[in-house]
Amino acid sequence: MSDSNGRTIDNQRRRFKLTIAYDGSAFHGWQKQVTADGGGLRTVAGELEKVLIRVLRQPVELVGASRTDAGVHARGQIAHLDAATTIPVDRLAQAITSRLPRDLEVLRAELVPDTFHAIRDPRSKQYRYKIHNTLRRPLHQRHQVWHCWWPIDVSRMAEAAERLVGTHDFEGFSAAGHGRKSTVRTIHACRVDRGREPMVEIVVEGDGFLYNMVRIIAGTLVEVGRGHFESTVIDRVLASKNRQEAGPTLPPQGLWLEWIRY
Repeated sequence: MSDSNGRTIDNQRRRFKLTIAYDGSAFHGWQKQVTADGGGLRTVAGELEKVLIRVLRQPVELVGASRTDAGVHARGQIAHLDAATTIPVDRLAQAITSRLPRDLEVLRAELVPDTFHAIRDPRSKQYRYKIHNTLRRPLHQRHQVWHCWWPIDVSRMAEAAERLVGTHDFEGFSAAGHGRKSTVRTIHACRVDRGREPMVEIVVEGDGFLYNMVRIIAGTLVEVGRGHFESTVIDRVLASKNRQEAGPTLPPQGLWLEWIRY
């Protein structure tokens, strides 16, 4: 039961939705990982679950919407869990964050229906890939951007990006072993922005993404910007479904999960 302000006032088990931000530089991705010796790598879900157990004083199973890779960052990752707690829901995010390491934060905690599912229910997600495009090294941002010292033509990249919009089979833009039955996805928007110098940002919104899909799209668009590909390379990769026709998989540090909508 909850009061008019959304505060949990009994000890009944409820479903909570968490909005989470993190600097992925020192994490081995989102998903918990067990090493050969029975230990574990430092992951976002692992660190968060340890604190949730302390705060909620019970075992928890955290279900994350997006399994971001090692080095990838998030401003709006979503997860859900079921728990019984008397902590007011409007204080829960701060109660959790106060015990988390400094590179991880719970931005919001909300009560949601028991039918809510972080993985199955999203309508769209947005990723942003940040490129530091200059000869000078991004010393103080080196874990948050990818350094590209070659000149790139943003207008050429933008033209190619528009060709990705729509419902297509994106197998050619996915890594081997993606594990998905269907490789058909819908891209709602894809644009390339020249931000404050020397930043170039690739923004992709879609209903879902395959393994390494955004990083391969970004690598392909950079090759277009360098003049190595024409913008029609997008059509060729979509038609052939051949990963070898696309550009390289760019490094993880430039990738940010911005938001997930339900």
